[in-house]
Amino acid sequence: MQTESQTNNADATPLDLHEEMAFAVRIAQEAGTIVNTFYVGSSEVEYKAPDEPVTEADRSANQHIVSRIMAHFPDDGILSEESKDDLSRLEKDRVWIVDPLDGTKEFIARNGEFSIMIGMAYKGRPVMGVVHQPSSGLLYSGIVGQGATLLEEGETIELSVSNRINTREMVLVSSRSHRKQIVDDIRRKLRITSENVTGSVGLKVGQIARQIADIYIHPSPGCKEWDLCAPEAIVTAAGGTMTDCWGNNLTYNKRDVRAHNGLVVSNGQIHEQILSSVIEIVEKAGFNEDDGFW
Repeated sequence: MQTESQTNNADATPLDLHEEMAFAVRIAQEAGTIVNTFYVGSSEVEYKAPDEPVTEADRSANQHIVSRIMAHFPDDGILSEESKDDLSRLEKDRVWIVDPLDGTKEFIARNGEFSIMIGMAYKGRPVMGVVHQPSSGLLYSGIVGQGATLLEEGETIELSVSNRINTREMVLVSSRSHRKQIVDDIRRKLRITSENVTGSVGLKVGQIARQIADIYIHPSPGCKEWDLCAPEAIVTAAGGTMTDCWGNNLTYNKRDVRAHNGLVVSNGQIHEQILSSVIEIVEKAGFNEDDGFW
């Protein structure tokens, strides 16, 4: 398990990213308009794998976001869920990491719990992120070391995580579509009684950044870099912490984009204490740090 140094993402952002942030906000909102067109109308559903749906909304938003990034920042790398990965990004220090529609199952279910996520990693660590919920208009943004904000109905609200240090008083945010029994075991171990359920990793982490929730635990290999980069940048900028289930930093712009060792997000107040309980439960279930949740 790592020490508190794990929370020092990129040692404060080494770049002036205000231009990139303004650009990311703009294209996320533009993509949100595209997605909403399909949301109120219709969108054909296909399956990349038995449990991985993709829609016209995913592809249309992706095309818009990626083409705009390529036109404005041609020297940067891009990793996007719905684009072919030619691995040229591995030669770049700056990489845009995009999920054009996180929560496709929620989009199909028409429950509003989906988001557009645009992040940037610099030398393997997240430095900037935008998460936009088209159905509500909410937009989270953050630059590591420089703060996070929520744009809601035209008002910009500064974000900071809660200061709760007693797990019995904390709120767990969990998945609507990917519930695991081991999460219930961890919740009981931590004596957490309050829980919110929502789709989209970005929206879950957004709840932690705005003090609606305090903890998110995902002991599974299901998340990929495009699910995590923007949310990690935002929650870190708001004062929280994101690691894998064994307390290691998440590394971005890797050849293998899957987060095999799961995910723990918290307000950062007692992250190591939370990890101790997580590690006890997951290792009792037969998982280990070397193999992860393959």
